[in-house]
Amino acid sequence: MKKLLFGAVALAILGAPAFAQKKDDEPLAILDREKKQQAEQLDQQYKRAMERSRKDGDTASMRTDPWANMRGPTEGKR
Repeated sequence: MKKLLFGAVALAILGAPAFAQKKDDEPLAILDREKKQQAEQLDQQYKRAMERSRKDGDTASMRTDPWANMRGPTEGKR
């Protein structure tokens, strides 16, 4: 029993420095996380801008027809 207890204590003492060296946030991991967040924000902004332009574009194209007076009387809207 003493050998088992001594072995467990020795493993705990030898393993402690390995756990002490482990860091939760490494600089590269932080940079990668920030880049991902910036990319997601940029993607969301792009999607919102595209939605706005689609909404504005649909209504604007129905209201105005710049070639309306250039068509002949037999050529209708398609």
